[in-house]
Amino acid sequence: MKNPFRYFNSSPEVIRLAVMMYIRYPLSLRQVGDILFERGIDICHETMRFWWNRFGPMFAAEIRNRRVHHHSYSNWRWHLDEMFVRINGETHYLWRAVDHKGEVLEVFVTKRRDRRAALKFLKRVKKRYGQPKVIVTDRLRFYRVAMNVIGNGADQECGRWLNNRAENSHQKSRPLIVQRQRVPQDRQQ
Repeated sequence: MKNPFRYFNSSPEVIRLAVMMYIRYPLSLRQVGDILFERGIDICHETMRFWWNRFGPMFAAEIRNRRVHHHSYSNWRWHLDEMFVRINGETHYLWRAVDHKGEVLEVFVTKRRDRRAALKFLKRVKKRYGQPKVIVTDRLRFYRVAMNVIGNGADQECGRWLNNRAENSHQKSRPLIVQRQRVPQDRQQ
């Protein structure tokens, strides 16, 4: 395998540090550049943007593979949930799978909330992460039907507050959705 850093003047450690700081912490590229400048590394924010576009997916794939395949963390307990989102004025459904530590495993958008959509979502998650021991869902009936088709209907847990892990993972996206809905209303006034 060829070295992906071979044509860059900066060391791979500096590139990885800059990209991971931008991804991990809520900082802008200029803020990451300022932090690195304080540590004696002078890099333009546009260079970091290029690195992020070039190496971000590679680093994310490495982290995902390391977490899932070596430790099997994601195979203990999954929390599945869906929420309504508006995309270009149309109602869509955002399906999420979250592991027991709160890491989002998979995000999937469909136009309908039915058995076919739930089955497609479950097959997609299982293909990528394998078979979980327990799947925690809300009381949506399509989960039970889709899980019976796949063959793991006995692994489902439903409860009033059991699925809080998945509900809390939606909290990050809800303020953005509300903020985007408010912008056109503010302009009209």
